[in-house]
Amino acid sequence: MPVEPTREEFLFFTWPEKALFYVVVYSCLAYMAYQIVGRVRLWRQGKPVDWYKTREGLAYWVPTREGLSHWVRNIFIYVLEQKKVRSSRPKSGAPMHLMIFYGFSTLFLATTLLAINTYSPIKFHKGNYYLAYEMVVDIMGVVFLIGVFWAAVRRFLNLKVELGVASVDEPKQLIQRRRWPMSHAANDFWTLGLLFVMGVTGYWLEAARMSANPQPFDWSSPVGRLWSSLQGPYSPLAYQAVWWFHMVWVFAFFCVLPKMRLRHIVMAIATTAGKSNASMGRLRTISMEEVEQTEQIGAKLTKDFSRWHLMSTDACMECGRCTEVCPAWNVGKVLNPKQVIQDVRTAMKSGEEVATAISQEALWACTTCNACVEACPVLIRHVDLIVDVRRNLVSEGQLSGSAATMLRQTASTSNAWGQPANTREDWMKGLGIPLCRDEVPFEYLFWVGCAGATDPGAIKTTKAVAGLLAKAGVKFACLGREEVCTGDPARRIGEEFLFQEKAQLNVSAFEKYGVKKVVTTCPHCMNTLKNEYGDFGADLEVFHHTQLLQKLVSKGELLAVKPVKGEVTLHDPCYLGRVNDESDAPRDLLSNLVAEPEHRRQKTLCCGAGGGRMWMEEVPSQRPSNRRVEELVSTGATTIAVGCPFCRIMLGDSLKQTRPNDEIRLLDLAEMLQEANSSAE
Repeated sequence: MPVEPTREEFLFFTWPEKALFYVVVYSCLAYMAYQIVGRVRLWRQGKPVDWYKTREGLAYWVPTREGLSHWVRNIFIYVLEQKKVRSSRPKSGAPMHLMIFYGFSTLFLATTLLAINTYSPIKFHKGNYYLAYEMVVDIMGVVFLIGVFWAAVRRFLNLKVELGVASVDEPKQLIQRRRWPMSHAANDFWTLGLLFVMGVTGYWLEAARMSANPQPFDWSSPVGRLWSSLQGPYSPLAYQAVWWFHMVWVFAFFCVLPKMRLRHIVMAIATTAGKSNASMGRLRTISMEEVEQTEQIGAKLTKDFSRWHLMSTDACMECGRCTEVCPAWNVGKVLNPKQVIQDVRTAMKSGEEVATAISQEALWACTTCNACVEACPVLIRHVDLIVDVRRNLVSEGQLSGSAATMLRQTASTSNAWGQPANTREDWMKGLGIPLCRDEVPFEYLFWVGCAGATDPGAIKTTKAVAGLLAKAGVKFACLGREEVCTGDPARRIGEEFLFQEKAQLNVSAFEKYGVKKVVTTCPHCMNTLKNEYGDFGADLEVFHHTQLLQKLVSKGELLAVKPVKGEVTLHDPCYLGRVNDESDAPRDLLSNLVAEPEHRRQKTLCCGAGGGRMWMEEVPSQRPSNRRVEELVSTGATTIAVGCPFCRIMLGDSLKQTRPNDEIRLLDLAEMLQEANSSAE
C-alpha cells in the first residue's frame, strides 16, 4: 500500500528533547515580546489617536466593523501588495525587496501552517496539499535567498561608493554627505547574514531529513532532494544536529528582531493598518482647549506627538528613500528626513527636546513638499512631525528674520507680502471683474490669493484666468478687498492660530455669499481650502485653474494649446501634482505634447517655496529651484509651463541666476491658453 505524502514533526526526537525546544523557543519569544512591550510603553507616552473623531473618519482605532475594514484594506494595499515599494525604484531596489518580502512571508506562512497542523486536532498536512506546499515553499525559499544575496551585494557596492572606493555619476559632495555610519552598514550585513544563514540551513535541514528518512514523494522539494543526493545518507543523530543548528539561528532571529532594522516587518503592519486617510497636505488643527490643558502649542517633547506618529518612527526601515528625494538635502542643506525620524526615536527614549535632537536649522529647511511622505514605504508623515515642532518654536518666539516679518505682515494686512487690503483690487481695474459684494449671481468664487493680487508675474496669470472664464461664459466673482490670506504660509511655518484667524474670516465670507465652488491659481491656496478649511465649517468644491480650464476645453468652450512637440516642458507644482494628485489636467491643456523632465507628476522636484521658505533667506548655491531649472532646461524645451505663482517666482529667479543668456520663456498654463485662444479669433 503506497505511503500518503506527509512528514512527521520532531522526527527522531524524544519527549525531553521536545521539552527543551519548547523551553528555549518560548523563552526567546518572551524576550522578543518584552522588547516590543518596552517600545509600546514609549509610544503610549504620546497623545491618544483621535483621528476617527474628525469629519472624514481619518483613521479607525476603535473596534467597529468600519474600523476593521479600514485595517484590512490598508494591510492588503500597503503590506501584501507592497504598493509603496512597487512605486519607488521600480528597476532596482523594488524587485530585490519584493523577493525578500514575498519569500520571507511564504516561509513564515508555511511555518505557521505547519504549527497549526501540529497542534490542532485536524491533520491536513498530507496528500496533494502536502506536495503543493513543499513545492511552493522550496521555490520561494530560493527566491528569498536570491533577494537576500542581491541586497548584500547592492549594500556592498553602495558602501564602496560611500567610502570613496568606487565612483558613480553623482556630485562628490552629495556622496560624502550621503554616507551612513559604519555601524549602520554593519547592522545591515548582520541582518542580511542572519537571514541568509536561516534560509541556507533551512534547506540543509530539509536535505538532512531526506537523507535520514527518504520517501518516494521527496521530489516535491527539488532543492532539498538535490542537496540530499549530493551529501548522501545521514544518521538520525546527524539529522538532529542539523535541526538544532538551524534552530539556533531561528532563536537568535527572535531575540534580535526588535533591535534590528528588520523590526519594520512587525512595526510597519501596525503603522499601515491605522494610517490616516487624510491628504498628506492636511495638518492637524490645534484647539484652544488643547492649549489650555497642555499650556503649550505644538510639540516640545515626543510625548506631544500622537501615539501613531511615535509608533511610525519604530516602523522606519531606514532605507533612506525620504532623504534621497528631499529637495533641501539634495542642494546641500542639513535637513535629512531619515535622520529626523531617527532623532525623534532617540528623543522618545531619552526625553530630550525634539528641536534640540533634530536641530532648528534642519527644521526650518523643510519646504513641506511631502516628497518624503510620498516616498516612504511605511507611510511615515515626516511633515506632520516637523510642523508640530515648528509650532512650538514659533510660540516660544524662536523665529526671526524675514519669515517672522511675513507673519507680522499677514497678521496686520492679511497679505503675506504686506500689501494693504485695498490693493487686492488693483489688478482688476478696467476689466469689469464681478465682485461678490455687488450681489452678482455666480457659480465659482475666483480665489485670487496674495501672490495673484501682488506679484507682477502672478497678476498676469490672474488676468488670463479671468479673461478665459469670461470668454467661456463661466459665472464667477471675486471677493476683492474682502479676501484675506488663506493662512497657508503661516500654518506651515508654525503660526497655527494666525492661520486659524484667517481661516475663520474667509469661512465667514463664504457663508455670507453662499460660496460652494472655488477656483484658484495657487495650489497652496487650493490645498488649504480643500483639505483644511473643513475643520472650520467650510463645505467647498475646490478646483485648481487648470482643472476648470481643462473641463472647458473638453466641452469645446476653449481651445487647447498645441505646441510643437518638445517645445514646452511642464513643471508640476508639489501641492498640485504630489499632494493633491492632479497632473493630468495641465497636460491635457497642452494636448499632451510635453517634453517631460525626469521628475514629474507625483515625483516632481520642489521649487523650494513651500513651508514658508518663500520668505526665508536662501544661499544662492542652495536653491532647490536651481536644480529644478537645470532639469527642465535639459529637456531641450524653450518654454517652461507652470501652474503655481510660487513656482513661477522661484523658477524665474533661478533662470536669471543660472541661465541669464538663454531665451527661455516661463509662462503659466493660463497665459499659454489665452495666447492659443486669442490667436484663433
